[in-house]
Amino acid sequence: MKNARLFYLLIVALAMMALVACGGAATTPEPEVAEAVATEAPAEEAEAPADEAEAPADAASGKVGIVLPTRDEPRWVQDETRFREALEAAGYEVEILFSQGDSARERSNVEDLITQGVQVLIITPHDGTAAAAAAEAARDAGVSVISYDRLIRDTDAVNYYVTFDSIAVGAQQAQFLVDNAEGEGNPLYLYAGAASDNNAFIFFEGAWGVLQPKIADGTFRIINSDEAVALQDKAELSREEMAGIIGQVTTNWDFNTAKNLAEANLTSATAEDKGDVFILAPNDGTARAIADVFATDTDVTSFLVTGQDAEQASVQYIIDGRQSMTVFKDVRTLVDDAIAAATALLAGDAPNATGAYNNGVIDVPAIQSPVVTVTQDNLVEALIDSGYYSADDFTGLE
Repeated sequence: MKNARLFYLLIVALAMMALVACGGAATTPEPEVAEAVATEAPAEEAEAPADEAEAPADAASGKVGIVLPTRDEPRWVQDETRFREALEAAGYEVEILFSQGDSARERSNVEDLITQGVQVLIITPHDGTAAAAAAEAARDAGVSVISYDRLIRDTDAVNYYVTFDSIAVGAQQAQFLVDNAEGEGNPLYLYAGAASDNNAFIFFEGAWGVLQPKIADGTFRIINSDEAVALQDKAELSREEMAGIIGQVTTNWDFNTAKNLAEANLTSATAEDKGDVFILAPNDGTARAIADVFATDTDVTSFLVTGQDAEQASVQYIIDGRQSMTVFKDVRTLVDDAIAAATALLAGDAPNATGAYNNGVIDVPAIQSPVVTVTQDNLVEALIDSGYYSADDFTGLE
């Protein structure tokens, strides 16, 4: 009986264990629901990054690399500031490097920007021809190239050229001299930019087109370039002929070079080659340097000197009567044009070109900004009222 009782108790225990097991099975739907919730939660979390990725779809994105020629001229420092402020405000990444007048450093800068993953390159070449290799390296890396203010030559790797109307710059400088010349035999001193800069040729071409008829008819007499004298009866010059003249009168866009050349010119000139003098100076920096030299020569009775860029120092010179005019190239407009071209390319669109310049290989689509002659007469209207400068930046303004 005792064994039977033990056997009976064992059977009951096993039955109770079975019931417990059945009770556990009855609760399994809850873990299954929990598992389903756990499975769905990551799916919702996976969608969240997708939503976040879609949120900036309308926002700006992309990286722009900019290479400027030098920090030593106020113009390029101004451009750096405007580029950085405008692009960053629009939501783009931007990296700006300076080549400091060195084509090898310029190429290194471009390679560095390519490594950083820029999608558009804006470059103002130090040497338009030497910069072709840098442009080709960018093109080969899938980077769009915008030649800014100076044209990159002898390559098909340039997508767009953002510039002022450079022919008009030289023409307006020359027209100022023509408009203020009377009589015959007026001494004319010619100066140009760097022979390595394509813009120097374009500026000179624009100036020559206006000056040449007045040289040919005797209104002006060229003093400091026998190459120009030999070609004075030729209305249109080849690039090689312009190179011959520019080689004699280049300032290399450098203040000291301009100063030294002006001193050498006046030292070799006779008193008859002085008197009331007319000076074609290529930009504001060289204009100030040349003006300072001519102002110290006692045989120079008066002089008119041109410029361009409306640099603050030259605006003060104009107010003071030490520089005669400048061609105002509103870099705000040029920077805006370059940014518009860059953002269009980033979006896969074509910028709106208004012309074209041949760089020796292709006609590069160009976006051109207008230029304005500034003298004492319209200085306040053009530069102060427009907000380009504040009247507080200058002394002697009326």
